[in-house]
Amino acid sequence: MKKMSHIDEKGNARMVDVSSKEPTERTAVASGCIKLGRNASAAIEDDSVPKGDVFSTARIGAITAVKRTWETIPLCHPLRIGGVEIDFNRDGNTVEATCTVKGVESTGFEMEALIGVTTALLIIYDMTKALDRGMEIGEVRLIRKSGGKSGEYRWQG
Repeated sequence: MKKMSHIDEKGNARMVDVSSKEPTERTAVASGCIKLGRNASAAIEDDSVPKGDVFSTARIGAITAVKRTWETIPLCHPLRIGGVEIDFNRDGNTVEATCTVKGVESTGFEMEALIGVTTALLIIYDMTKALDRGMEIGEVRLIRKSGGKSGEYRWQG
């Protein structure tokens, strides 16, 4: 079995020391979707959600969450985020969100991209839950990552 880098020789959880790693250009992309009910979907389409502009709010909230990932995930490092993009694609009653995080760092941005996309989906749920609580969030996954010692990863689904 591969030695886990977040476990010390006594079996305790630890934050990995990345201080000697050379910063490299890195990117991580994550996606997920929310299946809306008819009422929520119609309100988004008509721009009549009582809480306001769903996608703008979800985008700003996701960017904020990306920048604070290290405060949510205990073993994550605080990172200098170079850029964050949140995109939404509607297909009927389903909204797919994609979060891309870029920067030059000594460790990757996978958790930041996953936090960003999940937060965007949760904000969509929160803003439309009064219209329909039967929504389903799912299919959250890392789509791609590049940079660092482990190199390129692409989801094969």
